[in-house]
Amino acid sequence: MNMLKYLLFLPFLINCFISCSSKNKKSRQPVTKISISPVKRKIISGEQLTIDVKTRLKNGTLNKSTLYLDERPIHTSDKAEYTIQLSTDTLKVGSHQIKVIAVKEDGLQGTNFKPFILNSNINPKLLKYKVEKTLWHDHNHFTQGLEIEDGYMYESTGENGKSGIFKYKIGQKKVLKSVPLPEQYFGEGITIFNDKIYQVTYHAKKGFVYNLDNFAKVDSFAYANREGWGLTHNSHQIIMSDGSHKLTYFDPATMKKVKELQVYDNKGPVLQLNELEYIDGYIWANIWMSDVIVKIDPKTGKVVAKLYLMDLPVNISADDTERNVLNGIAWDKKAKKMYITGKLWKEMFQIKVIE
Repeated sequence: MNMLKYLLFLPFLINCFISCSSKNKKSRQPVTKISISPVKRKIISGEQLTIDVKTRLKNGTLNKSTLYLDERPIHTSDKAEYTIQLSTDTLKVGSHQIKVIAVKEDGLQGTNFKPFILNSNINPKLLKYKVEKTLWHDHNHFTQGLEIEDGYMYESTGENGKSGIFKYKIGQKKVLKSVPLPEQYFGEGITIFNDKIYQVTYHAKKGFVYNLDNFAKVDSFAYANREGWGLTHNSHQIIMSDGSHKLTYFDPATMKKVKELQVYDNKGPVLQLNELEYIDGYIWANIWMSDVIVKIDPKTGKVVAKLYLMDLPVNISADDTERNVLNGIAWDKKAKKMYITGKLWKEMFQIKVIE
């Protein structure tokens, strides 16, 4: 008899279980939709952004909605709809992302993204220059990096089997010290930091560290950048270019990546940043395959000025004009002098930049 009652009651229990499970499943549904508007794809630095956030729930109750700028939370609300004003004055130029994560009371959440690009609002100043001296330069040097330290010139050269670092008096032919790279490496930029020379290579994703006094190799390091191009430093971090519009900052002690700086002018990203020099708080970079040097504000990534050097009296071989390009900026911080040269150039120029 008891078994018969149980069998008669069983369909009711099953129906109740299905119904309760269905209700529970509905209540456990994630956030249905999050809208973020309006955010333009391209924005000029200094523009004020009005961001409207709307969260739609099919079931359940909203706990909180958090708005992030580049993974940094900037606003949290328990309301399904809200509006915030975002100033772009202090943002670096380049790619950014707005993200909203909405979380229900049951812990389920939804996410939405809106990328945007912040362009520079500065029309770069056009700089002029005056050649103060024309000096000798070894035309066999495929110049990749140029540095001055205590009155001596340090030059890094490229090409497999010809790459190395050379030390000489400015404008003099005698090489005082040198160190070659093994043939499998194509040398690129150098910088001198804390009595050491840091050098990167083109495709190998490997760099080397030498003692400044005797050129003895003391360390090596790896990097994830697509290539190694130019090097400089800001007195506490090594800065590297890789041919893109980005500059990568490294901790000199470990050569681990610290951050990136995107470089933009008023027309967009500035590509093919090459040889670098840090001068009085600004990064100067020559643009590969051009006669242009840009002056970059490292606080924002904006190009604040451009120096055109197409009128330099360079003696270039007519059959090798594609490779004989500007590539070399050296700053003598004690004498406050700038030196310019290029790949396979016979001259080096001491110039005065006129603001």
